[in-house]
Parts: sequence; C-alpha cells; structure tokens
Amino acid sequence: MTSSPFSASPYPVIRLKPKANALTIRGGAPWVYSDELVTDRRARRLEAGSLAVLEDSDREPIAVVTINNDSKIICRVMDRDPAAVLDQDWLVTRVRRALALREHLYDAPFYRLIHAEADGLPGVIVDRFGDVLVLQPNAAWAETACEGLAAALVDVTGASTVIKNAAGRARGLEGLDDVSTTLVGAHEGLIDVPMNGATYMADVVDGQKTGLFFDQRDNHAWAAKLPRGGSVLDVFSHVGGFSLAALAAGASSALAVDGSEPALALAEKGAQASGVADKFTTRKGDAFKVMEALASEGELFDLVVADPPAFAPNKQALSNGLTAYSRVGSMAAKLVKPGGYLVLCSCSHAADLTKFRQASLRGVGKAGRQAQIIHTGSAGADHPLHPALAESGYLKAIFLRLD
Repeated sequence: MTSSPFSASPYPVIRLKPKANALTIRGGAPWVYSDELVTDRRARRLEAGSLAVLEDSDREPIAVVTINNDSKIICRVMDRDPAAVLDQDWLVTRVRRALALREHLYDAPFYRLIHAEADGLPGVIVDRFGDVLVLQPNAAWAETACEGLAAALVDVTGASTVIKNAAGRARGLEGLDDVSTTLVGAHEGLIDVPMNGATYMADVVDGQKTGLFFDQRDNHAWAAKLPRGGSVLDVFSHVGGFSLAALAAGASSALAVDGSEPALALAEKGAQASGVADKFTTRKGDAFKVMEALASEGELFDLVVADPPAFAPNKQALSNGLTAYSRVGSMAAKLVKPGGYLVLCSCSHAADLTKFRQASLRGVGKAGRQAQIIHTGSAGADHPLHPALAESGYLKAIFLRLD
C-alpha cells in the first residue's frame, strides 16, 4: 500500500470550473462530473485512481478526491478534510467504522459490510459471508488500492479469505476490467447463510453478483408473514430468497421460478438445508412465459412475489422499463387469490419509488384487480443511504393486498 499512488502525499491540486456549484460539494455531494472540473494538461496527466486536493474556482480547498479522467464521474470525494492523508490507517479506520454498525445491527456475520459512498469508501462494495469477504472495487481508486483494501478488511474483521469480484456494469463505466481473483486465502464450495429462519446457499465464486442479495433480507421477512400457512409463488427467485423465508415461517408450499438453472439448483439445496424440501418446487423458464402458463392452468397463490432484474438501469431505459414493470404487475396480479398478497420489487436506479409504484399499479388495474398498499420496503440497514445520492435508494418493494 505504501508504494501505491493511493497513499502518495502531498497531493496534486485540481480545480472546479467557475460555473460548478462548490456549495453542493461542501454540503455533502460525493461526486464531481467531468463538465464541472477544469481538465487542463496537469489534470489530464493524473492516472486513474490518483488522489488530489479539490479546490473551488477561488482556489479554496474543499476535499481530498480521487480522479478518473475516463469516467463521467471524474472525481469522488474521499475525505472532506483537504489536509487528510489517505494511508493504510485511514482505510482501516473506515472499515472499522462500517463494521461497528453491522455488529450493532446483526448477530451473525452475514451482511453487506461496505456500501460504497454511504460508508465513506466510494465505489467499494463488500459483502460478508462469515470468514469470507467478497470485494467489488467498482471505482478506479479502489482497483489501485485493492491489496490495501484487502489487508484492511482482514485486519479489522479477522476474515480468512477475500475474493475480488470484478463483474458488473459499474466497473466498465470506470474503464476497469472484468477479471475476478482471490486476494487473500482460498475458498471452494458453497457457504450456508442463515437468514430469517432459512438457510441459503451462496456461491461466492461463480454465483451472481457477490453470491447472495443481502439487500432483500427485511423484505423477505415482511413477505414471509403474509401467506400464513398458504401457498407462495416466487418469480425471478434467484436462490429462493422470498420462498425459503416464507416456508421457514410456515407457508404450506412454494414454487420458485427463474431462468437460471444454477440459481434454482442453489435454491433447492437451500430448501434441503432449511428442512422444507418437501414443500418446495422449482420451474425453470422465462418468467413472463411461466406466469402466462400458470394463469392458463388456473393456478392461484396466497402470496405472489416478483423481484425482477433492473428493467430501467439508466434514464434511456426508463420508458421501456416502466412498461415492463407494469406488465409484471398485471401478470402477477392474475395469479393472486382474492384476499391474497402481491409483492412487487424494483432494483432500477432510474425508476424512483413513485414511478415504479405507478407503473405497477397500472398493471394491477389492467388485470382487473383492486389493491391496497399495506407496506413499502427498501434495502436493509446494512445498505445505508447516502443523503446526497438518490442512487443509494435503488431498491423498492411494494406490498399489496388484492381483492
């Protein structure tokens, strides 16, 4: 870490353009966009991931930032003290602060440990699976400081293994590669993850994202209360997040639908580990086609959950994404028993709660169903929100009772 540009000090100086609103940065905004920064020859020479002191147009220091000329987000605020020195101790302090929150909230070491800007480590995601940590360095500075980050994580948590996961769209936007590797230790096989009375199987090496979606934990728990011994349909189920939690809470049966055979295999293993395999079935296929087939078969469920991928990951995809959410709402509503419950979810950054809710309710209305909104959910407390970043509130879940 000491030889990395991440720890080099003193830092070069870069400057905001006069038209840029420095007050937003001073007020907590964590990003500077490329059209807000003076990109002179000196700034363009800085390597991606380098640190610099950001000044306003009057040459007053604002913060220590990291710069990436290849990204639309050209600067990320690292420390609001312009005199701060970002070394290994700085990293350890940030990780220790994040761990203290999670240990206060959770009894077992299974959670999101680092949630990017909200935990003061921009672009860094770390999910914890006991002694195994999965690190996603989604910003250029984090890629530069990968070894130091891994060392800090081990130092603070005592973990035996740190896996670098380089998959995902965010790294491409930063000009980073998609090569994953193991940074510390070694790991093979699946990890049993206890949540909400069920046991989930996480494949942290070859699975989707970091291996499991911790962000839905609270929504799983809320939905699990609804069927009260009834039947559950879990569409876009991944490894059975909603269905296994509902079975653990006493649901009579659950059908998990997903297009991924490996994900459904993990769901089945989770059902076995949870002791509910006799009540759990899977169906592989396109979710829309499966829902259409179930409707034609006359199937109805006490609880239907639809947790699709991000249909609107950006503004350009918003219109088509909202149409897709409306279609999901319509098709899923047709499969709910009168007086039953429907849970619709979105992880789209571009579709805020209001737009997502309106689109979903249009779909429910098209299905000829009347709805009551009984609850609105979001990501759990291990995914804290950054006050100045709407993007950090990406996950939305609406809980409906249908007549």
